[in-house]
Amino acid sequence: MNRDRLYILWTNADPLTAKLMVMMYAKNSLKNGWWKEVTVIVWGAAVKLLAENAEIQREFREATERGVKFEGCIACAEELGLTEEIRQLGVTLRKWGPPLTELIKNGEHLITV
Repeated sequence: MNRDRLYILWTNADPLTAKLMVMMYAKNSLKNGWWKEVTVIVWGAAVKLLAENAEIQREFREATERGVKFEGCIACAEELGLTEEIRQLGVTLRKWGPPLTELIKNGEHLITV
């Protein structure tokens, strides 16, 4: 386990939650040195929100500029027909079931939203 790495599993499609929790905490975590690495896992309804909401995309770009990493669930993107939109934003897509299971089993720091 890396004690300086945080994962945020983002599944919520609420724009306020995305802006005022996911993006805010991810950005400020790196800015203030709370964590050395922050990775946001974009899953489920959050894929649609990120692909279609311009304000959330601005927050996303600010977060990536600060060093927040974003990865997404390819199965979700495919199911929603948003694979290209998410890839164009620069989000790495992969099957996240096995890696998420390993994160949990390894006791990694994980916030679910």
